[in-house]
Amino acid sequence: MSSPSPSLSSDEFDENEVPDAALKGLLQKELELQLLIDSLQTEIAQLEERIAGGKDKGNQEELDEKDLEEFEAPEWCVPIKANVMTFDWDSLAAETQFDVIVTDPPWQLATHAPTRGVAIAYQQLPDICIEEIPIPKLQKNGFIFIWVINNKYAKAFQLMERWGYTYVDDITWVKQTVNRRMAKGHGYYLQHAKETCLVGKKGDDPPNCRRSVGSDVIFSERRGQSQKPEELYELIEELVPDGKYLEIFGRKNNLRDYWVTVGNEL
Repeated sequence: MSSPSPSLSSDEFDENEVPDAALKGLLQKELELQLLIDSLQTEIAQLEERIAGGKDKGNQEELDEKDLEEFEAPEWCVPIKANVMTFDWDSLAAETQFDVIVTDPPWQLATHAPTRGVAIAYQQLPDICIEEIPIPKLQKNGFIFIWVINNKYAKAFQLMERWGYTYVDDITWVKQTVNRRMAKGHGYYLQHAKETCLVGKKGDDPPNCRRSVGSDVIFSERRGQSQKPEELYELIEELVPDGKYLEIFGRKNNLRDYWVTVGNEL
C-alpha cells in the first residue's frame, strides 16, 4: 500500500509529472485549498494586528463612552486607575496603613490554550510579577483576602508566607444562576461551580475586629466577567467595622464606598 502523497506547494506541483487524471484533480484541489487557507490566515493576522494596534480606536472609544454613561461609581469610593506593577505604592503606604487587603490576581493559566469555556478579559501576569507587589509596605497588622484559581493554591500560600501572613481561613463562593441553580463553568476534569478566597492574617487584630462572624460559604449569583460577590465585601466590613480597606487588581464593578481600589480596569 502506497503512503499518502505529501502536500505540494504551487512551485512543486507539476501536473505533467502526475500520470493519473483523478490524482491530478485531487492534488490541484489540495493546492487550491491550501492557498485559500494561507489567504485566510493572512486576513486573521491582519485583524489581530489591527486590534492590538488600536486601529479600531474610534469604535472602542464609542463603546467606552456608552459604558461610562451607564455606570455610576459609588459616591464615597476611592478608585485609582493605574498599572499595579508601576503604581507608586510607597506614597500610598506612607499616607495610610490598611486593615484589610483584597486582591484578585490575574493568575497566568497553566497553558496558553485555555480549556473550553474560559474567557480571559484581562492581561495575565506571571507569578514573579505578582510576588513583587509590595504588600508588606501597605499593612503591618490585619487581614489579606486572596482569590485563587485551582492550579495556584500552592503559589498563593507561598505568597502569604513571603508577605508575612499566616493562613487562617478560606471562603468558598458557590456560584448560582439567576434561577438560583448552580452555575457550572469550565473545568479540565470536573465542571467548576465555585471560587475560593484564602484568608491570611499578619500581626495583631485590627481595631474593632470581631470574631465568629458571617460564614465561610457564600451562595451568590454569578454576574459580570471576574466580578466578585458583594457578600464578600459585606463580610469583611462585618469582620472589621469602620476599617481601612484596599482592593488590588480591582475592577469598576466592585467599587465600593469607603474602599480604595487600585487597578487598570477602572
